[in-house]
Amino acid sequence: MPDEDAVGIAAFGYKLGVLKRIRRSGWWHAGVRDPESVAEHSMRVAQVAAMLAAEEGANPERAAFLALWHDTQETRTGDLPHTVRPYLAKPEPRDITADQTAKMPERARDVIRAAVDELELCESVEAQCAQDADALEMLLQAVEYRDIGVHRVDGWIDSTRKNLRTETARRVAEVAVTLSPLAWRYR
Repeated sequence: MPDEDAVGIAAFGYKLGVLKRIRRSGWWHAGVRDPESVAEHSMRVAQVAAMLAAEEGANPERAAFLALWHDTQETRTGDLPHTVRPYLAKPEPRDITADQTAKMPERARDVIRAAVDELELCESVEAQCAQDADALEMLLQAVEYRDIGVHRVDGWIDSTRKNLRTETARRVAEVAVTLSPLAWRYR
């Protein structure tokens, strides 16, 4: 008889692996042939969320944890670009997460569902930092693509800057759009 709790966690682990193969599809519209994966995007989102939270006086570990779960639903939906909005209703992340975690052990299931719920409600500073980190990661990626010659990314940059919630994220975005993506080499 297999250990059903272990099976549930292992199966979910395989499900999360799909995120390494799903490409961020919106960038195809800008002419990027091989955009980053959802997993690659999520990694930097979590790291940026921790930094934003630290600067905002919030819990960096919690913000990073919330950010790790922000796109896990895409194992079921794929990465849907914004251009589908007129044709498809936005899937409810909490419903997808509930379905994804249904066969998981209770404690693991509950911690994931609570994280997605907190992120979607966006009431805590940590959730706001995670949401801003998602947007900032896209802005950073757009600037990186622009720097290598992709010219149709200004819409991503402009829309991101308008919707940031935290003061730290707004300051970072202001600087990021003028800073070379290679500036880190000299700091």
